[in-house]
Amino acid sequence: MAANEHPNAEAIAIAGLSRLAADDDLLMRFCGLTGILPNDIRQAATQPGFLVGVLDCYMSYEPDLLAWAEADGLKPEAIVAARHALAPEDQAGFE
Repeated sequence: MAANEHPNAEAIAIAGLSRLAADDDLLMRFCGLTGILPNDIRQAATQPGFLVGVLDCYMSYEPDLLAWAEADGLKPEAIVAARHALAPEDQAGFE
């Protein structure tokens, strides 16, 4: 799926980042998975692929994915589709 086939992909990822930033436990898990320090997130967010990493964090732990989807009224499949739309060339392991 190309990014233009899922125009809300970036908005979904940004919503995930906002949610992540508001939850200390989730933020620490994200930092542990990515190696990004909490104080460096603003700088890291300017890098290509950062939002894909945010979505990967949720996708790596289903309870977080489902909790976010429920809280924001999203289908989990929409989050997965957003991830694929943001990095269509990087599909290994997610199909």
